[in-house]
Amino acid sequence: MAQILTITLNPTVDLSTNTSAVSAGPKLRCSTPEADPGGGGINVSRAIKFLGGDSTAFTAVGGETGAHLLRLLAQEHVRFTAFSVTGGATRQSIAVTEQESGKQYRFVMPGPYWNHEMVDESINAITQAAPADGVVVLSGSQPPGVPLDYPARLARHLVRKSVQLFVDTSGKPLHELMKNPANPFVLRMDDVEAEDLAGRKLPSRKDTADFASELVARGVAANVIIARGADGSTLANAEGRWHASRAINPEDVISAVGAGDSFVGAFSMALTRGDTMQEALCFGTSAASAAVLTAGTQLCSLEEVERLLPGCELIEL
Repeated sequence: MAQILTITLNPTVDLSTNTSAVSAGPKLRCSTPEADPGGGGINVSRAIKFLGGDSTAFTAVGGETGAHLLRLLAQEHVRFTAFSVTGGATRQSIAVTEQESGKQYRFVMPGPYWNHEMVDESINAITQAAPADGVVVLSGSQPPGVPLDYPARLARHLVRKSVQLFVDTSGKPLHELMKNPANPFVLRMDDVEAEDLAGRKLPSRKDTADFASELVARGVAANVIIARGADGSTLANAEGRWHASRAINPEDVISAVGAGDSFVGAFSMALTRGDTMQEALCFGTSAASAAVLTAGTQLCSLEEVERLLPGCELIEL
């Protein structure tokens, strides 16, 4: 089985708690917070671990918060490679659930600043750590100071390793990928990001598939995945377009946190064991569905994914 390296440039210690009601002004008494290691690639590695797989999490860390993050990863037995940053301490983020309404409020900090030397050093370190003929997942936000074309720079350095690069990004770095394609093996985004990138609404599955196919035709990525929230995910490549969905009772949904990372973890894991793209799409969709049934910053579980997988509907568009 091929190896997986996940990359998190802007990790976080995720704190989750709850309070009776959220309102401006008074002190809000919260429950004892739970702390989890977080950030796109880290959560992908955690999801892979929960699904019975294995990966290495390449993560940038700084200060005492960074040390706390590594302790949390060790507690979950997630293998990691730490890259030290000097621009400040690793960030914290917090998710507060309002008990009266069930609404969740998420506060995300920016992270430490990176200079040019740190950018170059990180690319060299990732290239050395990347498993030959394996899967490399670049997921999550970019810290301040990291150039928008970082995914493209990394892709060029990884060519000689013959890896399958999976990029899950958003905002300006995603727009940069569209303007200057790096052609990773997989590019994933959600529906809001896709509509922003397309400059138009994508109300139907066909609309989503059409836009994903446009990106493939332009060489933006070999495989483009667009998540449509509760409606599942659409995949397009040169061979065709497919949509996978798994119906979940809205009353059973507890938290949307971690659904995307669970999808990426399951999809990447499926690639390394030789699944077809369609099988990987269903496995990822089931993992995303499993994640929304968990509280706070928890991710998917193998037991729940195996329960949901037979009910995944796959259609060709």
